[in-house]
Amino acid sequence: MRASMGADRRTARVEFLMPQGSGAARWARRMTRSFLAGQMECAAGDAELVVSELVTNATRASRGRSVRMSLRLDAGELTVAVHDDAPGLPRMRPASTSAESGRGIALVHALADRWSVERHPYGGKTVRAVLGPC
Repeated sequence: MRASMGADRRTARVEFLMPQGSGAARWARRMTRSFLAGQMECAAGDAELVVSELVTNATRASRGRSVRMSLRLDAGELTVAVHDDAPGLPRMRPASTSAESGRGIALVHALADRWSVERHPYGGKTVRAVLGPC
């Protein structure tokens, strides 16, 4: 974990190397809740859901390789970034009433003010979601 705080104390950033396996999303939600405590609690529920979806996607795609998550709070805006080494890109799928999965990116799209995917030239990608002030 790395953490830094801006000089005016309005910017905070933390980065985590995620644990491998099915507990990663739960751990990421817990870290997000702690990071937002006393700062942006009104959006904590949405932030935890976005983090959970992005980390779940990354851990499934990476198949045991490293996944990193960073959180940045700047002027009331939270940026969640999740990086994995898998080559595939996330995509929104048509909703199906019978499917048990496949709604994660649609949830991120609905909850975040904006989201994006950045491919890296050395492989992998970073998925970012930004949640605005409450």
